[in-house]
Amino acid sequence: MIRQFIKAVSGDRDHIKTKNMLKVKWISLVLLALLFISFVADQYRPTVYLIGDSTVRNSNQEYWGWGTLLPEFLDSNQVSVNNQAMAGRSTRTFVKEGRWAKVDSMLRPGDYLLIQFGHNEGSKPDTSKQGYRGVLPGIGTDSVVLDWGSKGKEVVYSYGENLRRFVVTAKNKGVTPILISMIPRNQWDGAGKVKRADRDYGLWARQIAEEQGIPFLDLNRITADKYDQLGAELVKKRFFPGDHTHTNRDGAMENAASVVQGLKEIQSSLVNYLK
Repeated sequence: MIRQFIKAVSGDRDHIKTKNMLKVKWISLVLLALLFISFVADQYRPTVYLIGDSTVRNSNQEYWGWGTLLPEFLDSNQVSVNNQAMAGRSTRTFVKEGRWAKVDSMLRPGDYLLIQFGHNEGSKPDTSKQGYRGVLPGIGTDSVVLDWGSKGKEVVYSYGENLRRFVVTAKNKGVTPILISMIPRNQWDGAGKVKRADRDYGLWARQIAEEQGIPFLDLNRITADKYDQLGAELVKKRFFPGDHTHTNRDGAMENAASVVQGLKEIQSSLVNYLK
């Protein structure tokens, strides 16, 4: 009897031990699954890449770019912002200096590419210091060849063609490109309205966006409408500490807010990541 009792108790203990081990295994599997899901979700967190000029990224001292402040509107747990804009660059020099190649190498499916140029494109393209940044006007596929002597030759395209190449490359990689018109300068017409870019660089950006079937965010219009409401004197006082192109932090924040407003207007999926 005693032996049978001891055997029964021992069997119960083994059974309980086995059940406990199974519970531990199941808990471990669940935890591993959760860790894996978390890892995968983090791995596929999209990145918003910004390319452009000093109005997108600046020194953050006297002058600020709106791209620096855009992350304040986005949930960093769901999306990251990588601001690759560089002061003084045009669509031409951004490519020539290898900056676009760097961005291109980082792009992956599911990312976003926000493109805003226009402030540094205007000079006639040649080999002089003044013409170093210039591009051909319009959206045509024509080009000019510049001879830099021992440094070789350079093919210069139109503003629209440079945008087109950014967009096509991004699309081919499964990236969502958004073309953005340049921020307005602190320049006013005789009627007391801020001058707009809807007849040149803003127009050409819109045309390429329509041609490529991608979103166009009219930052120039959105911010210009705000400036018109405030008036020239107040705009200068609040946003422009120096020249007529570069804003202070308050101006950059206003432009970042305009970008967010534009994302809502074009119904971009980026609005899903807003705070």
